[in-house]
Amino acid sequence: MRTRTIRMTYGAEGMDLRLPADATVLTGQHPPAVPDVEHAIRAALAGPIGSPPLADLLAGRRPRTVAITISDITRPVPNAVFLPVLLDVINRAGIGDDRIVIIVGTGMHRPSTPDEHEMLVGRGVLERVEVIDHRADDPATLATVSEDPPVRVCRRFVQADFRIVTGFIEPHFMAGFSGGRKGVCPALVDLRTVQRFHGYPALAAPEAREGALAGNPCHAIALAVARAVGVDFLFNVAVTGGGAVAGIYCGDLEAAHAAGCRQVGRWTGAPVEGPFDLVVTTGGGAPLDATFYQTVKGMVTALPALGEHSTLLQVSRCDDGVGSAAYTDLMLRYAGDWRRFLADIAAEADRTALDQWEYQMQARVLARIGVERLWFASDGLDLATQRCLSVTPLAGDGPAAVRAQRAIDAFVAARPGARVAVIPEGPYTMLHPRGPADG
Repeated sequence: MRTRTIRMTYGAEGMDLRLPADATVLTGQHPPAVPDVEHAIRAALAGPIGSPPLADLLAGRRPRTVAITISDITRPVPNAVFLPVLLDVINRAGIGDDRIVIIVGTGMHRPSTPDEHEMLVGRGVLERVEVIDHRADDPATLATVSEDPPVRVCRRFVQADFRIVTGFIEPHFMAGFSGGRKGVCPALVDLRTVQRFHGYPALAAPEAREGALAGNPCHAIALAVARAVGVDFLFNVAVTGGGAVAGIYCGDLEAAHAAGCRQVGRWTGAPVEGPFDLVVTTGGGAPLDATFYQTVKGMVTALPALGEHSTLLQVSRCDDGVGSAAYTDLMLRYAGDWRRFLADIAAEADRTALDQWEYQMQARVLARIGVERLWFASDGLDLATQRCLSVTPLAGDGPAAVRAQRAIDAFVAARPGARVAVIPEGPYTMLHPRGPADG
């Protein structure tokens, strides 16, 4: 059998797997990096989407304090590239570094380490400007912006005279696309708001999926929160596979985000004619595949390629383990009994346990193909732990790449003529059924 080698995103190093030569490679376009990124950033700030230039807004408002929110370490956002330019524009408006705070939008994720702060913003920015983490678990750091429904948001962001949200746009398996309003919700909100954003009713809606904004309850909840807080300027980027800036979308919170979503949707979209017999995908590589929690995104975004008899093989490094303590406890408590889990959260739909939403999304895949056809290979999790995660671990000798390759070879040998697909970038590729216009 003729084969070809496909480079998969896996940790920081990648993984090479041999697939049948006729396997379908599902991937989007790969836009080039912006050639002169500083010039492009300055041009975007001077000519934003749906908004006056940032310099004009600052000159008109004359804010005493400015808050900038950035994504946490789980997102490959090139903050250190654009923050110095953003700070320069703010400084030129007469606002010194001592009146600026950068807030890491951790949402319900763990706090950043000091080393991660430097990785996120760069040493130069870290030495100039105060950098703090959002702390959803500390009521003293939160401010109420709505009573009905109750919404509490990072106090330093709410109380700033001028609020800037940054981040990057990619397909998102629940909210349609990342970026925009997600820089406020869930990035800066309290647990109760996250529970509503990720609650059982919201995720039970079929519109809560990648690429969908219209009718998506996750998008609607996040946007309502961001509007209640008030965002004065948005700075979002799209990135290449190597993490370089490929597109810049800044200005009005909604208009700039919508423009970015349209372009990113075109770049990342891949038409698919499913179902396939075997689909091989990834957790997206570092930093996204550091935990099993984030790995679920790769499973869910493969759904358009899966039928009820399909097998999905996912590789994901998971060097940081399963995820938060709450998520780990949840997964170990149900130990693969995903049907009981769904029944329990449906019976208590008005209550949302921390991180239950990720298991609920994984259950979409399990309802389609079952645990026995959800294969998993990882170097970061032991087999005993994997067996509690509603996956079928690929056991045997060797690292994950060897075990995954052995499983692929055995599958193809046992099923001559099987339809095989591979998604090298995992959740960064948005699959959509092929229509007449796709040829």
